[in-house]
Amino acid sequence: MYLQDYFLFMLALVACMIFSGVASAKVRSAFTKYDKVKSRSGITGCDAAMRLMRMSGVSGISVGCVKGKLTDHYHPTKNAVNLSESTYGSSSVAAIAVAAHEIGHVMQRKEGYALYRLRTALVPVVNIGTNLAMPLVLLGLLLDVFVMSVDSDLGFYVAMLGVILYGGSMIFALVTLPVELDASRRAKRMLLDAGILYADEIPAAGEVLSAAALTYLASLLTSIVYFLRFLFYVLSIFGRRRND
Repeated sequence: MYLQDYFLFMLALVACMIFSGVASAKVRSAFTKYDKVKSRSGITGCDAAMRLMRMSGVSGISVGCVKGKLTDHYHPTKNAVNLSESTYGSSSVAAIAVAAHEIGHVMQRKEGYALYRLRTALVPVVNIGTNLAMPLVLLGLLLDVFVMSVDSDLGFYVAMLGVILYGGSMIFALVTLPVELDASRRAKRMLLDAGILYADEIPAAGEVLSAAALTYLASLLTSIVYFLRFLFYVLSIFGRRRND
């Protein structure tokens, strides 16, 4: 039964890896395609980001350039939107869409978007959980060996605490997906309202942003697979020990 479970886990993991690879390829393909299409407004990704923030009444946030391609991100603790080299100075539809997506995150924070606040709150939990999960599971196994006569369930509870903490990464990925989709929705609306992209350019921007969303879906599926594997591993280990 253990070998069968392991085979199913590996099969699910390979499927997630394939889906993740396809999603990444789709992002690169969509960005490359529409990076060749210059916006009719002619403004750059940097200019678009700053204009959208001005129009939304946002101040105190810098827009900088970081190395790489599609390494764009919003850093709320540093009040900075960092655009990649492929986005910052480009006036393509793809670059403007990506820049606007990051401003979508800025607006989520400004407006107190509930899921964005939840994701931010989960960051320390995820960091702690991923570091403590395995040590707690191992501690649970040791406790199960040495203190079974005192409390036969103590080791199991400690190990399950590790599983729960590890599950924080899955919850983080689950919350991240709608947060990213909402940022893309805001980006398309803002670009149209600001006149940065015309109505017939929005579908191209949407294609780039939709492709990017697939990568977050791939991360979520992978997190679910690992969490379930971790959970079933602990349950099976303790189940076998109880039966011995």
